[in-house]
Amino acid sequence: MTFQVNSTLLDACVLSIVNQKDTYGYEITQEIKNKLSISESTLYPVLRRLQKEMLLETYDQEVTGRNRRYYRITKAGTEKLKFYKKAWKTHVEDISDIVLRGEIND
Repeated sequence: MTFQVNSTLLDACVLSIVNQKDTYGYEITQEIKNKLSISESTLYPVLRRLQKEMLLETYDQEVTGRNRRYYRITKAGTEKLKFYKKAWKTHVEDISDIVLRGEIND
């Protein structure tokens, strides 16, 4: 069983990955796909939207004779990521209080 991933969670994941280092779309999608059941076609619109919202910016770099589009987090993106991280911690605690109620930590 998997849980649904909404657009806010995808935004947080993408911003978190790009916050670690500038990277390109395929690399971002592969990292997310390794953890979540998401298609590549779902993630490219997320990247475009985050760029449109000025949370990410892009630049092209030549790699083996071809241009590759890299994504870089902006200052606004960093601030949004801080907000998402704080909200995520609270969310996980609240859900754990409900779902794991009465369980002893392993």
